[in-house]
Amino acid sequence: MSMLVVVTENVPPRLRGRLAVWLLEIRAGVYVGDVSIRIREMIWEQINALAEDGNVAMAWATNTESGFDFQTYGTNRRIPIEEDGLRLVLFQSEE
Repeated sequence: MSMLVVVTENVPPRLRGRLAVWLLEIRAGVYVGDVSIRIREMIWEQINALAEDGNVAMAWATNTESGFDFQTYGTNRRIPIEEDGLRLVLFQSEE
């Protein structure tokens, strides 16, 4: 089991309801919980199936240099990249 955080923007209510089954919504669109890898992967499948035009960031505790890992869904100005084995975020300008 590991800590999981999911942040959503502009997703359909049915996805928000589905996330609330497994996680606690502590702020609008911000969900936290302590789940197994299997449940985390199932949640990600639900995000891919239901998020439509919204965007989602999911982060979880893991045994890496930074202590966490993350993945994203949808269009956003923050793009995940890997640099020297570290997961970082590249911020694109509006140009």
